[in-house]
Amino acid sequence: MNTTVVLLPGLNRDRDMIAALKTITGKLPQTVWQTETSLPPSDLIVIPGGFSFGDYLRAGAIAARSPIMRAVAEAAEKGVPVLGVCNGFQILCEAGLLPGALMRNTTLRFVCREVKLEVTNAKTRFTGGYSAGQIIRCPVAHHDGNYFADAHTLAALQDNGRIVFRYAEGTNPNGAINDIAGIVNADGNVLGMMPHPENLIEPEHGGIDGRAIFEGALGLTQQEAA
Repeated sequence: MNTTVVLLPGLNRDRDMIAALKTITGKLPQTVWQTETSLPPSDLIVIPGGFSFGDYLRAGAIAARSPIMRAVAEAAEKGVPVLGVCNGFQILCEAGLLPGALMRNTTLRFVCREVKLEVTNAKTRFTGGYSAGQIIRCPVAHHDGNYFADAHTLAALQDNGRIVFRYAEGTNPNGAINDIAGIVNADGNVLGMMPHPENLIEPEHGGIDGRAIFEGALGLTQQEAA
C-alpha cells in the first residue's frame, strides 16, 4: 500500500502527516517535492498543513500553481483519493479541485485548540468508519480557516451530501459559513478539511478519533490497520 505526501516550502505539518501514515499503514510514505511533475503510484495522496510559500497573496494560492498540482489533479480525475488538511484544504480550493475559499478567521487571530466535529455524511470513502451524526474530537491550528462559498455552491454541497464535517457544539473556531469544516468533490475522492486528523490517530495522542479518515481512504478495516 503506497501513500504519497506532497512537500512544499513553508509547510510545517508534513512530519506529523508522514508519521501518521507510517503508523497506520506500517510503511513510510513516499514524498514528492512541489517542482516535480509526476507522482509515483499511490493509494492515497495527502497535502499536509502549514504555510506554503508563507501564505503570500492568499493562503495556498502560490502552492496551487506548483507543477506537482497538475499531477495531483490528474490523479484525482482517475479516482485516486486525495486528502488536503488545513493548508492542504486551502490549496485544493485554490487549485479548483474543491469549490469555495478559505478566508481569514473572523477573529483575525491564529487559533490552536481542540474542536468537535459532526460527521454529516458517513457514506463517503473517507467517513465510512463513522456513523452519521457522530461527534468526534479533532485539533485545529490555522489563521485562514473561515470557509465561504456562494449560495448556489452551498446549496449544491448540501443537496449532494458533500459537506462531510461541521464544527459542532459551538466550537466553530473561525466563523466558517454553516459551520463547514470539511467537504468532498463531486466524485467523493477528494476531501479537504481544516482540522488535523493526523494528530489524533493513536492512544498516545489522547484518542483515535481521526484515524478512521485514513483507514477509510485506504480501504482498510480496523483489523487490517492495527
